[in-house]
Amino acid sequence: MPTRRSVIVFACFVLLSAIILTVHQIERHSPGLIEHLVPPKLAHTKEHEHEAEDITSHCGKGIEWLDKLDVPYPISYAQRDIIVRPTAGARRTSLTKIKGPLFAQEKEVLVDQESHLKLRDCQPPLVLEVSDTPVTPVDASRMHFGIATTLDRLKDSTPTIARWLTHTKAKLFVVMVAPEKPPKATPKEIAEWEKEMRDRGMDVTLMAPIKKYQSYTENYFSLAKIMYQRRTTEAEWFVIMDDDTFFPSMRGLLAMLDKYDSNEQYWIGAVSDQWWSVSRFGMMAFGGAGIFLSRGLAAVIDEVYEDCTKTIHKAAGGDERVMRCVTMNTETKLTNEPGLHQMDVFGDLSGIYESGRSALSLHHWKGGEYPVEKMSLVSDVCGDCMLQRWQFGDDTVLTNGFSIARYSKGKKANGIKFFKAEETWGAHTVEASVNPGTMHSLEPVRPKLELDKEKIQYRLLESAVVDGGIRQSYIHRGKEGEGSTVLVLYWKREGNGPEAANDLPSG
Repeated sequence: MPTRRSVIVFACFVLLSAIILTVHQIERHSPGLIEHLVPPKLAHTKEHEHEAEDITSHCGKGIEWLDKLDVPYPISYAQRDIIVRPTAGARRTSLTKIKGPLFAQEKEVLVDQESHLKLRDCQPPLVLEVSDTPVTPVDASRMHFGIATTLDRLKDSTPTIARWLTHTKAKLFVVMVAPEKPPKATPKEIAEWEKEMRDRGMDVTLMAPIKKYQSYTENYFSLAKIMYQRRTTEAEWFVIMDDDTFFPSMRGLLAMLDKYDSNEQYWIGAVSDQWWSVSRFGMMAFGGAGIFLSRGLAAVIDEVYEDCTKTIHKAAGGDERVMRCVTMNTETKLTNEPGLHQMDVFGDLSGIYESGRSALSLHHWKGGEYPVEKMSLVSDVCGDCMLQRWQFGDDTVLTNGFSIARYSKGKKANGIKFFKAEETWGAHTVEASVNPGTMHSLEPVRPKLELDKEKIQYRLLESAVVDGGIRQSYIHRGKEGEGSTVLVLYWKREGNGPEAANDLPSG
């Protein structure tokens, strides 16, 4: 019969074994993080499950890379690993709600330039289910694109164009126009840049205007004829665009065009976001959003091109010339696609980017405030997820690639009608019109919140390929005398297939 001491010893052994097993499990999922346990109810929610053992965790790694960015020390810092799980049947919604926090509450830590802190206070990786949209290039050989621009502007736009054009088999024709101020690009310089773009995987042709001494708007309109005359047998759609037009998803464009028969006469685009511009120029496809001409309509424009160039006033803009040629020679009316965006409102465009609405095209990104190239990089991991929104808890909303917003206690996210866009922008008004400015394009809207009081906004600072995944850095810059806060997300795609994030090039 066992003695009392042996019973006690056995009980202690069982208890110690249980403790060791628990510690092992915590270390297995969150190496080195014994001091920060996740509450059981949160740890077992679906969004926190983690089964992808091949994913590299960034917890405990240094942050020396911050030295390369314009962020003065000291700063507050927090980070989180996100595992993207492509899921059949999952679809992108305007806003997806997650129960737990994106970052641990107030776990930012002060960092100085000397410490190069290696974080220990990390949360377990967060698993987010997304649609199983492939992240490999799509065959877009049925699309031709056209731009009229200078060589310097084309060079500036090339990295952004590469984000949606590379290895898609779509063709891009660029009419090289002379800059307003000399010097003019030489044929050798133009040929060298054409080779540079082709070496990057873009099927591009840089060419001189079809006629000498044409104005910019004449060169713009000539793109319709150039693309049709040089069309391939696969070509179905001809797109005239600005050099600062951006397409977040080539797959998205193709899916939109699948609704239409390219043999019929279609003129697809978007009117201006401002009613003032619509009332002045008419119901036309504005060029910054992209002008999509079907094969059937492009054939007609090609046939009447010379008549249109003679009869349309030379002062007309390029997109206006397209409108007049179409309306004078066909019965075709504009087909307005709401996912295409001219974006010619002014001021802070955050409300548009944070709206959660579909974006087939974006415009006016030049200037550095809206770095669409960096914003879209995460799409290499999670497919159709650029600008997708997730709400964490009751105070934080991530707009993927653009911002992280934290709302004050008086403006908790659960009390905000997020189907309405925050009216952060400005627009010209039209007198005696029931449309105050953007009713036709951006409604429904809600009032603008006061930054740093009702809403703290962390804007995208940097995006880079790291360890086969994507690192995003978001920053809220403190006022004078106050430190800034940097929030970092590491995105990786779950799995070991050909589309897994582990197959991305290192950066």
